[in-house]
Amino acid sequence: MESPLSVLILCGNAPRHRYVANQVIATGRVVGVVQEVGSRPTWGKAWRLLTSPAVLYGRLVRRFRERSLRLGEREARFFFEDQPARLNWQGPHLAATHINHPEVSAMVARLQPDLIFVFGTSLIREPLLSAARVGMINLHGGLSPHYRGADCIFWALSNGEPEQAGCTLHFIDAGIDTGRLVAHVMPAVTPEDDENTLFWRGVRDAAAVMAELPARLARGERYGVTQTEKGSLYTVKARTPEAQRRLELLLAQGLLRGVKLPARVRWYPVA
Repeated sequence: MESPLSVLILCGNAPRHRYVANQVIATGRVVGVVQEVGSRPTWGKAWRLLTSPAVLYGRLVRRFRERSLRLGEREARFFFEDQPARLNWQGPHLAATHINHPEVSAMVARLQPDLIFVFGTSLIREPLLSAARVGMINLHGGLSPHYRGADCIFWALSNGEPEQAGCTLHFIDAGIDTGRLVAHVMPAVTPEDDENTLFWRGVRDAAAVMAELPARLARGERYGVTQTEKGSLYTVKARTPEAQRRLELLLAQGLLRGVKLPARVRWYPVA
């Protein structure tokens, strides 16, 4: 009989993050949840933004876009339909101002999980990076190595590659989305889709794969193939209003016209 692997979840606080956490929690293997909720603005943070016009501009544009399109409400409806978008967890829980806060490392040391699942946090540093016995696995909203960093489905569409829309499960190392590959999860693509529906569907499908992973590992299956290509790293500030308008034009001109791709999962077992 297989021995269950214990799982600690590190995630953000958006509806998609809660949904993924809930799918893993439903397996009964979770021992704790940490949500990175951020901290209140300080004069130091404000000064750093004011002295970095490109970063400040990018954040303001993103915030305006999210609010004008009511993305938070649409995301909650996608993942939770008419139910409250809440975390279904009553066990050990920590709301952390930053994922690398000492309180997070202390919680990991106390619970000693076999696996740590990550989705939607800041970059993780040592000593937290090496804290799990089996490893730390991230859900990344792009297909690594070709699409690493931020807004990867946006860039896959912008580059005319809807077949590259998807998510990656990978072990976390010191790089950005460069760790050993566990699985690529590609959602169905239809002519009616846009960046958001493809992203959300990819996350939903990846949540099911992530929830399945502890049982696979407990059965003795092993995953984690080294990424042999450097690929491309996309940054938040690269998504300019011009890039946004270009994608909107491509979609209006029929970028996805006639495109019908089924949902696909590619596992990366260790030979």
